[in-house]
Amino acid sequence: MKPRILIVEDERAIQLALSGLLRREGYEVACADDGSEALATLRETPVDLVLTDLALGDGPSGLDVLRGSKDHRPETPVILITAHGSEKIAVEAMKAGAEDYVPKPFNNDEIRVVVGRALERTRLAREHALLLERVQRDSGFANLIGSGPAMRRVFETIQKVAETDLTVLIRGESGTGKELVAQALHDRSARRGRPFVAVNCAAISRELVESELFGHEKGAFTGADARRAGRFEAAEGGTIFLDEIGDMPLETQAKVLRVLEERSFERVGGTRPIAVDVRVVAATHRNLEKDVEKGSFREDLYYRLKVVEIDLPPLRERLEDVPALVDRCLALVADRLGREKCRIDAEALAHLARHAWPGNVRELRNAIEQAAVLCSDGAIQVDDLRLGESSAAPAGTAPAPGVSFAEAKRSAVEGFEREYLLAALRRNGGNISRTAESIGMVRQSLQQKIRELGLRDEDWSADA
Repeated sequence: MKPRILIVEDERAIQLALSGLLRREGYEVACADDGSEALATLRETPVDLVLTDLALGDGPSGLDVLRGSKDHRPETPVILITAHGSEKIAVEAMKAGAEDYVPKPFNNDEIRVVVGRALERTRLAREHALLLERVQRDSGFANLIGSGPAMRRVFETIQKVAETDLTVLIRGESGTGKELVAQALHDRSARRGRPFVAVNCAAISRELVESELFGHEKGAFTGADARRAGRFEAAEGGTIFLDEIGDMPLETQAKVLRVLEERSFERVGGTRPIAVDVRVVAATHRNLEKDVEKGSFREDLYYRLKVVEIDLPPLRERLEDVPALVDRCLALVADRLGREKCRIDAEALAHLARHAWPGNVRELRNAIEQAAVLCSDGAIQVDDLRLGESSAAPAGTAPAPGVSFAEAKRSAVEGFEREYLLAALRRNGGNISRTAESIGMVRQSLQQKIRELGLRDEDWSADA
């Protein structure tokens, strides 16, 4: 498809010259005579690039068009045309998110080069995003999002053990995405074409858990009117995921241990061993070591399960992933509701980054789904979020009237960086080297960032 360019120019002769030039270059062109018309177009029509005069007479200026474009179409590059003597304003516009500027008087070659360069940069960015998405999908990581050190370790472990048949124990708090890790292990294995069967051990009553897992023979108990296959048989040749295995009764644990050791089991009420070829992946939010000490979890099963361990970090320890997770949640909501993807205000995003997230990624997903339904004009604001008092933004964080989106976003990002680094420093006892390694930064870069944010030793001390 031809790139679509919006020209915003109140001088008719210049507008005609620019539109003719760009059409001859093969672009699709739309024109707006003033800032108000341009902003209305941006709200209603997707464009690939905006070329706007800085001075547009009465009404919204080129800077207003820039801000409006960044609010409605943040991925769309904006190029400003500036009059002599307004270069200083143009530089400020670049800081606010403008792609480039062209001073008057300009020539056709200059316009061709600047527009072509901006569109090429946008094209490469989109292709890069699509490539990353394809790699994630093909790698079995499509629903696992994370860029910090902890999640990188998770991805590396999945890659190393997926093709083996080793038993894997996934540990992490509720809502961290343990089933997604199990699914990724299955999708990257040689068993990917066979069933993936998930069982929530905590959701099945003690009386029925064995029948659910191993099946039963007719007449095995009251209500067993016919033979029934269990989840292990359903997973034949594939993977069975035993979620919350720490809640499994001791007597059932013994039978799972037998499956791991002998690759066979008996249905409830049956006497004939049934051979089974499945890979077992288990998960828990419990401290199994303490459960072993208390006698509520079998020690032999514990060691059979933890051949390979994968620890999923809670969301509060990987806040750098919040923006990407929010974007993913918004895309999923839009797809499910059949509507355009919502945007999120910078202050709302900062609000999410300050939340404690006791429910982890599951809580974030629910919050975004609710906000996407409640928001107006397709943009999520702070008031649309229902996170409880623990997430309330500190007083004075809302942007003042007249503050641009870019300025508000920069302020929100600085607040996020400050809270994130303070949390990391406190976790590592203020040790700069350890902190830098844990968050994937070079020590010198971390020190520079600490200076930029004005952080002091007392800010991350134990009493702070």
